[in-house]
Amino acid sequence: MNDVKLGVVEGRFADIVWENAPLSTKELVALCERELSWKRTTTYTVLKKLCERGLFSTEDSTVSVRLSKAEFYARQSERFVAETFDGSLPAFIAAFTARKPLTEAEREEILRMIDHARKEE
Repeated sequence: MNDVKLGVVEGRFADIVWENAPLSTKELVALCERELSWKRTTTYTVLKKLCERGLFSTEDSTVSVRLSKAEFYARQSERFVAETFDGSLPAFIAAFTARKPLTEAEREEILRMIDHARKEE
């Protein structure tokens, strides 16, 4: 599950599921027809693929979330930092802030996160 990536279309599909789950496969087919102009078979094919990759599950024609959107993107972020910055969060922040200075609100939020992390140790 750690190396699950979503293409643009899979991401749009996943957003539909994350925003509406749990939902019936019938409801999902209707949403995908309306939002993505997909046929039923396309919806079932992509759903099966993302269930196999551990994002969603289906049981008794009900689609449920196995990996939340927040958890999915947290894992993607961790992998990006690991692959691009040798796992160094400070190196990532340095690269990010070199092009876009942090606002005062962002600095305060980061300090709150650091304080929270210290308390959890």
